[in-house]
Amino acid sequence: MWNRKFGRTADHRKAMLRNLATSVILYGRVETTEAKAKDMRSVVDKLITLGKKGDLAARRQAAAYIRNAVDEETGKTVVQKLFDEVAPKYKERNGGYTRVVKTGTRRGDAAPMAYIELV
Repeated sequence: MWNRKFGRTADHRKAMLRNLATSVILYGRVETTEAKAKDMRSVVDKLITLGKKGDLAARRQAAAYIRNAVDEETGKTVVQKLFDEVAPKYKERNGGYTRVVKTGTRRGDAAPMAYIELV
């Protein structure tokens, strides 16, 4: 499978995916372009799999990837939310933790848009 480049350098692309993954875990759903949403599926699924492991090594791997943001409502960091709230919901599920829902086109450039959300 080929990775999309999105017309960005590798560092910029990695930062974009990190930011989107953090937002998906924090808010549960993010609207972005369809191609970015499709690439985000594997990133978020891997992070949730780390959350299901639950050990210290997995927590450190997730913390190395996710941005250090705090949930305003609960006061937890995104890593805490991933390991304490999000991952336990998928304890019995073997993958496929995210869903991409197409929403139409963006007004300015007619780019196909989609939501990526946790199932």
